[in-house]
Amino acid sequence: MADRRLQVFHAVAKHLSFTKAAEALFMTQPAVTFQIRQLEEHFNTRLFDRGHGRISLTVAGHLALEYVERILQVSAELDNRLQEMSGLLGGPLLIGASTTIADYLLPRVLGAYKAHFPDVVPRLFVANSEAVQNRVAERSLDVGFIEGDSHLPLLAADVCCDDELQVTCAPSHPLAKLESATPEDLSHHANISREPGSGTREVIDHYLQTAGVAPDSLQRLMELGSPEALKGMLATGLGFSIMSRATVVNEIRLGQLVQVPLAPRLLRSMSVVYPRERIHSQLVSSFVQFAKQHLGALPVAEVEAASA
Repeated sequence: MADRRLQVFHAVAKHLSFTKAAEALFMTQPAVTFQIRQLEEHFNTRLFDRGHGRISLTVAGHLALEYVERILQVSAELDNRLQEMSGLLGGPLLIGASTTIADYLLPRVLGAYKAHFPDVVPRLFVANSEAVQNRVAERSLDVGFIEGDSHLPLLAADVCCDDELQVTCAPSHPLAKLESATPEDLSHHANISREPGSGTREVIDHYLQTAGVAPDSLQRLMELGSPEALKGMLATGLGFSIMSRATVVNEIRLGQLVQVPLAPRLLRSMSVVYPRERIHSQLVSSFVQFAKQHLGALPVAEVEAASA
């Protein structure tokens, strides 16, 4: 296990923010500041320049970061090798997932994995895809599940399953009368969307741009960071959104919402991301393979059938 001060330094150096590092490490900001002060006293040098509400690495800080990244990697390899020698799978497993995956797809995977390996203690962090990737990259999470692919070179990404996004609205909304909706159809109606940084939002914006429709041309009524809040607002009839089929199964069955396919269809992949390194712990490798098999065998159509 690497010195905690080195882990804190690594997080602050990556975020260049004590506040964001504290959030990523589930620590208080004063505790992070204390750890950095201790490290600077140990090396008898400043690692960060502070001023005007911003911080930056000093020359010594840049040098320290190079060594700290190597130390953390070797420490992780040591933990992995010793765990593999024990032959047992157990202990905490830090998982991140986007809201769509965490709420609608991952629970049954975690339940099945826990049944197979009762000594493993999963801890789930839920945020948008961007935040999940960042925490996996800085090693405050072991593995993450995101919508789409990863853009971070430090991470490896494997596709788990496919998903379809469709126009979602109240039954009384004008779009509900269409058999399919084109990107041009959408520009005539008020839109309620996910927040920037959301994997769903990124996929939708790319789809619209490819179709020749600028995302900013939509009549954006509001942005919401929760699929549940989004569904509640759509049920009022104020606007439409584009959502995963897996997220609105119950609302469609109850007659609160309807979905209309896009033309052309909008398909995306769900991916599992983990650090791109030579050696992973047996626990992380086992869970990644287990999740890929279970999610891959459970396409959205089957999720809908199982929920009906």
